[in-house]
Amino acid sequence: MFFYEVNLTVTSDIINEYAAWLREHVREMLEIDGFEAAAWYERSDDAETIPDGDDVQGTRYWTIQYQVRDREALQAYFDDHAEAMRASGAKYADDVEVTRRILQQRSIFHGKRGEDTGPM
Repeated sequence: MFFYEVNLTVTSDIINEYAAWLREHVREMLEIDGFEAAAWYERSDDAETIPDGDDVQGTRYWTIQYQVRDREALQAYFDDHAEAMRASGAKYADDVEVTRRILQQRSIFHGKRGEDTGPM
């Protein structure tokens, strides 16, 4: 399994408008074959501040993490959809900083709930 992660830094001037656009964008991404689920996170980049999703002031730090079925589905996204999907948010380019990364799941570790899964 793969995770395609999109990290967003959004200026306060467009937070509400961009959030509405982003909800629809995520739904469109989930229509692409192999994109199975998505999670939207409020992010703290200093790893010491706990995000306060109720605080509507200032810059917002969001991460969208898409669960992708396999390597082939992710490659098909890059080959056939990425350019158009990225272009759809171009009107926000001056107010949103975007970085992306790919994560490949190696193992899942469980606490008291059960046994670990996956190769290691």
